[in-house]
Amino acid sequence: MRRALLKKGEFESARLIDFEFRERARTMKLLAPRVSAALEPQALAGEIALGDDESILRRLLDRFPALEETALRRDYAECRAQARKELIAELGDPTPYRLG
Repeated sequence: MRRALLKKGEFESARLIDFEFRERARTMKLLAPRVSAALEPQALAGEIALGDDESILRRLLDRFPALEETALRRDYAECRAQARKELIAELGDPTPYRLG
């Protein structure tokens, strides 16, 4: 029984990590055209390997001085919500299942 619960826990952890990765990547892909038409969505999504979302937003503010921080954060929040909604529709709700 213990082994089955551990295996289930590992599966759930992997599933949640995968969902979080997809959510971050999709958020950045959705955010890219809102920041600049010159910003490639795939390139911005690739930046999730370089740091957390906060550091990506900071780099965007440095790279595009005309951006207003408040507007960027609002766009980020909207894109994150949209990405989550789309992924739940595609993959199902990421809420962990009970292990017991």
